Amino acid sequence: MTESGELLYYESLSPETEERMRRDERSRTLSPYAAPDSAAIRRRDLPTDRPNVWRTPFIRDVDKILHCPFYNRYADKTQVFSLYLNDDLTRRSLHVQLVSRIARTIGRALRLNLDLIEAIALGHDIGHTPFGHAGEEYLDRCLFEKAGLHFAHNLQSVRVLDAVFPYNVTIQTLSGIACHDGELELSEYRPRPMTDFDAFDAEIAACEKDKSAIRRLIPSTLEGCVMRISDIIAYLGKDRQDAERARLFDGEFPDGSIGSRNAEIINNLIVNIIDNSYGKDCISMDETHFKALSDAKRINYDVIYKNRQVRDEMENCVRPMMEELYDRLLSDLTGKHYASPIYTHHIRYVNEAHYRRPVPYEEGEPNRIVADYIASMTDDYFVDLYAYLFPDSKRRINYKGYFD
Repeated sequence: MTESGELLYYESLSPETEERMRRDERSRTLSPYAAPDSAAIRRRDLPTDRPNVWRTPFIRDVDKILHCPFYNRYADKTQVFSLYLNDDLTRRSLHVQLVSRIARTIGRALRLNLDLIEAIALGHDIGHTPFGHAGEEYLDRCLFEKAGLHFAHNLQSVRVLDAVFPYNVTIQTLSGIACHDGELELSEYRPRPMTDFDAFDAEIAACEKDKSAIRRLIPSTLEGCVMRISDIIAYLGKDRQDAERARLFDGEFPDGSIGSRNAEIINNLIVNIIDNSYGKDCISMDETHFKALSDAKRINYDVIYKNRQVRDEMENCVRPMMEELYDRLLSDLTGKHYASPIYTHHIRYVNEAHYRRPVPYEEGEPNRIVADYIASMTDDYFVDLYAYLFPDSKRRINYKGYFD
């Protein structure tokens, strides 16, 4: 029920699906289409990563991600509304939790591997930049101009967990993270098995050369497919809530067949996905719900993401700040200015993890290291570092406060 007393529009599972679920629940077995723990594949067969009866392969992946030094930084990375000082607006840490909860709800209903779903969900945005997708766009421009490589947060999330910190995470988790692109909605998600790290690395390299290749990535497991649609479900209605709280939008979002409010959207899409996917080897929704999801996403773009006021402020302030930071850090790194924050605050921090590497981290491609550093920053860290390195600059971000 809303504040005005209006009842929300909630759909329910079909009686047939409910009965099948109750019957199958008694067996307590995974779906035949779930990713079994026994199928987990790692780059290296290390004794410390071998599963046991109480710590399965994908539980180990979850633990690795939770203890990654960059995981802490989710808390101060903004999701959509980067120029607002308002703790009621969604941060990336909450988004990750929401995705995890939605994906596990669907996964439990479909009897999938919940540990794998949790690992993919918790790690999917760990490579995201400060200042949301605008920050990602600006860093992509810098990296491509200097090194001919594209930056995308899903690729960077894989890099964080596979190269910056060589955690030996399973290919199933890394594939789910790489393929989670929440900008591409489909009425059906059908996995394509990936069991070879050479093939996986080739796919990632192709995406870095041609960013359009990201849209052709396909999750290797049904769990990865669940995570992919859950990413969209998690932000679709939540971003509308945030837009209203930020007073960016004062009207009413139009009703669709999935509803217009966050609770309606989450419930109705989950119910439809379960109804249409139960006992199948793919994740799907019916045509009506898929069209409603696509329409709602398009409305969000028109009203929220493409808002000219927000875009202009980011373009006129954050973009040039990032370009200046990138050039300065690259110069410090290639010039071996060891007092620079890229050494004292980033390279030293990464090396404190004490992982053996075939090549020392600081000897890697310089543009990669600079991109790693900037992507790892929280919004506040970015602002403070810019002020530290450019104390005479007049560039300052104009935040909108609680009472503006």
